[in-house]
Formats: sequence, structure tokens, C-alpha cells
Amino acid sequence: MISPLATYGHGTENDFVLVFDPDGVQEFSAETIARICDRKTGIGADGLIRILKRDGTWFMDYRNRDGSIAEMCGNGIRVMARYLVDRGHQRPGIFPINTRSGKKFLSVPETGDITVNMGQIAIEPGALICDDLEEHNTGIRVNVGNPHAVFFVNSLEKVGDLKVAPKLTPVFPEGMNVEFVEERSDGELNMRVHERGVGETRSCGTGTCAVAMAATFRHGGKLPSRWVIHPPGGRLEVEIDAHSNAILTGPALLVRDVDLSKFLEKQI
Repeated sequence: MISPLATYGHGTENDFVLVFDPDGVQEFSAETIARICDRKTGIGADGLIRILKRDGTWFMDYRNRDGSIAEMCGNGIRVMARYLVDRGHQRPGIFPINTRSGKKFLSVPETGDITVNMGQIAIEPGALICDDLEEHNTGIRVNVGNPHAVFFVNSLEKVGDLKVAPKLTPVFPEGMNVEFVEERSDGELNMRVHERGVGETRSCGTGTCAVAMAATFRHGGKLPSRWVIHPPGGRLEVEIDAHSNAILTGPALLVRDVDLSKFLEKQI
């Protein structure tokens, strides 16, 4: 019998519903995921993570709030790792989790921040314009295993509402994650993000890595580099090594267990 219990958690307030399903017996339709993640009538979350095990390795099956498939989630994979360790499915230490953008290695202590090697990320060529910005509307494209567009602005207050995806030229039919960044006087960075398939979120792990790479490029491109980045939901650190690997460090918290029974009735 399939357990209706799941767990709600977050990483810098980027929040998720986690379903432990190592044998892959519970499928979720896009409609059901959207119902679970609805903040008015559901549990409320930015996405759903189904924790699978394939060929002896953990796999993160990540879906956006609207039920669409995503390649990778830097905050989500840390929350998944915290779940595995706290619930006794994995010993603390260094271990891999497979994702749709490849295998990621994490360093997970018994308590405290978690570090994940996000793998190689890269600046991509091509002009990119945000039609919603009156100034500073030229962006930087970054591939973090999923696509990002990064725009540096004088003030995040002028960015406006990010519930709807910013209008980009050229148009990307599959969507882009879009970050807006404000450089602080102390050398750290503030950011806001619109995640495709979700809307504005309190944080985005892959987006933070994209911002770090774009900031490195903007300041001459010298590697290795290190950035402290502040999305609305908290503080994250990103190091980019000499081989363009992004190493993301930040908190991951399990908040409570939740019952999905009423959302699964149509599927059982």
C-alpha cells in the first residue's frame, strides 16, 4: 500500500514537498502536483521532489509547481539530502544524488549547512534583452544544467512584479529562469528570481550559481571566485573553481510531515 505521508521542507525559503518513493511505485500527474503545490488549497510549495533509488543511487525526480519537469534544483537537492540523513536512509558525509542534469556530490553533516557540487556551468553566447527593463536590459546567459538569464540592475525595487515571466528577446519556447541582481557596497549580491513553471520564488539554488558565474564574468572572468548571495529567503555561498565547477553551500530544513491523502484520491 502506498503511504500518503510526505514531508515539507525548504532551503532559504525555496520550499518543497518530498515524497519518499525509493521503488518508484507512486506516479504523480502534473495536475496532481499542481494541486499539492497550490498555496491556497494545497500544501503550498515551489515544487515536488520524489525520492527514488535507481541502480543503488538516489535519484531526485523534481517537478515544478505547475507539474512540469525540471532538470535540477540546487536548494531542492540539499533538502532531499537532509531528508535522507535525518530519516536514517543515508549516513552523513559525502554521497551522490543523480538528477536529470547528471550526478551531483554532496557533503552532508549531521547538522548545519549542506554543500553540493553543482558541476560545470558556463556562460553561453548570444545577445539577450529583457523587454520589461527600461535600462540595464542586456543580460548574460548561463547554463547550470538548466537555462538562466541574469540581469544586473541598479535597484531590485525597480524590477517590478515577477509573478509573470519577464519578456525576453529572443523568445525561448521552453522558458528561462530569470535572475535580477543588485551589487552591494560590501561586495555581496542581492537577487530576485522568476523560475519557469513556478513564478517568483524566495530563492533558487541554480539561479544563485548562475548569478555567481555572471558576476565573475562581469568582473573580468578570473577563476576561482567566491560570492555571497542574498535572495529574499536567506543567504547562500557559491564558489566557482578553476574548472568552472559551482559549489553551492546553504541551509536545508525539514519543517513537518504532511498528509497527501486527499490529493491522491483521484489517482488511487
